[in-house]
Amino acid sequence: MPIMLTHGFHEELMRQLFMEQHVTNQHGYYLEDLTVGMTSSFEKRITEKHIQDFAAVTGDTNPVHLDADYAATTPFKARIAHGMMSAGLISTVLGTQLPGPGCIYLDQQIKFRAAVYINDTVVATVTVEEINERRGRVSLKTQCFVNSKLVADGTASMMVDKKPI
Repeated sequence: MPIMLTHGFHEELMRQLFMEQHVTNQHGYYLEDLTVGMTSSFEKRITEKHIQDFAAVTGDTNPVHLDADYAATTPFKARIAHGMMSAGLISTVLGTQLPGPGCIYLDQQIKFRAAVYINDTVVATVTVEEINERRGRVSLKTQCFVNSKLVADGTASMMVDKKPI
C-alpha cells in the first residue's frame, strides 16, 4: 500500500531527520582530544525550590534540608542543600562539557567540606588529571566552590570514546 503524503509531511520528516542527526552526531571530546590540565566549570544558584524538588525526586526528606526550625538546632543554624546536589552539578560538567556527551561516568569519590545554603551559588569545576589511552579512561579532579570556598572535593573516572576510524 502506498504511503499517503499529507500537507506538512515534508516539514515534519525534515524536522525528525534534523533531530535524529543532531542527537546522533552530538559528541563531546574524544580521548585523543583531551590533555592533562583541561578544565571546565558550571555555575548554579541553589534555590529553595531546587532543594524541595531534589527532596521530592530522591525521597531524601532529612529535616536539615526542609525544616527551618529543625535546621536552626543543628551546627549549620539554617537549612542546607543536599550534598548530592553539588555532586549533580559535577555530573553536569562531566556529561555536557568535559569530557561531554558520549562519555560514561564510572566512578566518583567525593568529600563534602562545607555546607551549601539556600541562595548560594555553587561553581562545579572539573580538571583532567590523567588519561589512560589503552583503556579509554580519564581521571578528573572534581570540585565545588561557593565564593571561592571549597565545599566538595573529589575525583571522577570516565570512559571516553576514541575517535572513529
